[in-house]
Amino acid sequence: MKSIRFSFLLSIFCLGFVGLSGQGLPAATPEEVGLSAQRLERLPALMQGYVDDETLPGAVVLISRKGRTAYFESFGKASLESGQAMQKDSLFRIMSMTKPVTSVAVMMLYEEGHFLLDEKISKYIPEFENPQVIVQDDDGDPFTYDTVPANREITIRHLLTHTSGLSYQFFGEEPITTLYSESGVDDGTELIEGTVGDKMRILGKLPLKSHPGEAWQYGLSTDVLGYLVEVVSGMSLDQFFRQRIFQPLGMKDTYFYLPKEKRSRLASLYTPKEGGGFKDMKLKEAFAGEGTYFSGGGGLISSASDYLRFSQMLLNGGELEGKRLLGRKTIELMVINHIGDLSLPWDFLKGYRWGLGFALHQGPKYSGTIGSAGEYRWAGYYHTFYWIDPEEELIGIMMSQVWPNMHLDVYPKLRVMVYQSIID
Repeated sequence: MKSIRFSFLLSIFCLGFVGLSGQGLPAATPEEVGLSAQRLERLPALMQGYVDDETLPGAVVLISRKGRTAYFESFGKASLESGQAMQKDSLFRIMSMTKPVTSVAVMMLYEEGHFLLDEKISKYIPEFENPQVIVQDDDGDPFTYDTVPANREITIRHLLTHTSGLSYQFFGEEPITTLYSESGVDDGTELIEGTVGDKMRILGKLPLKSHPGEAWQYGLSTDVLGYLVEVVSGMSLDQFFRQRIFQPLGMKDTYFYLPKEKRSRLASLYTPKEGGGFKDMKLKEAFAGEGTYFSGGGGLISSASDYLRFSQMLLNGGELEGKRLLGRKTIELMVINHIGDLSLPWDFLKGYRWGLGFALHQGPKYSGTIGSAGEYRWAGYYHTFYWIDPEEELIGIMMSQVWPNMHLDVYPKLRVMVYQSIID
């Protein structure tokens, strides 16, 4: 009886979700898409536990299977100061979850014949011609180094696979951090004046951390791709996203800078305080207005339901509700390993390789974690993440706003809660 009651309640709030601004996907009870409502009862207890012990200020979780939404709920607060509850339509700075959107934009232009993936980026952004690579001296001082000509130029494929040799300054790896900082090249984590073209042209003249194609290095590659979209399309990245991706997919709540009428829905970003609780990082208003810097690597604000629509398009092979952005064969190309045996540096990426915009799960026997071979995923700096599992026709999305967060175990535990509920 408890399971039946839970399934009924779950279907009610899913149906409410479908009516939200015309967004989302059709609702289903868990059993209708091969999930157990009773086993899903473990998920809200997990998430509320993170809120209660002050690990998370708040979160939104959305689970979809077979093209229908089976679980969608919010937890905790969007604003601790005002007491505003987290809502299912709350908005979040999704940071690096912008990268798949930019990768899709690049592949749309690729499909239209504007370039091939192994073309040099310097053909479109001349500042990247004849790159140099940092060679550290043997004295152990990171600031004493030479440069040598790169073995090859950066290609569009190198940028899509993060094998370009570009990095981020927030990693604190010298001399990259100082070189980027002194040159005014930013990671996109704060409000930036000017345009992404201004910064990427400067970046093109700076030395690389490694030779293109020889190491996987997470960094500003996708910001360069965002500028490539602008150069090739003749549109700002904001315009391209809106006209070519967001409007066709019905993504009504995804922006680089929020319009005034939606600012109240943006969740606050918090950092833990010593002794417990959270401190507001005061970034809420910075991206609620107008700006000119459109970071293809980390600039978007979105909602769980909007990102579901984008993810479902990918899972469908490039199409959603009759609107096709990419061909099926292009999606197939994007979600295979393009880096061979190059290693990914972080423990949470054990058993993963990289495609054209996504981390790719090689399977449980390689990662030691629950899931499917062929699943692809990524996350955002301020604690948002998603994964798409073609084998199970499954999409999982979680949105929160807390930093630092690399020590948290929310993502792996949430995955367990979702996969253990599959019963078909």
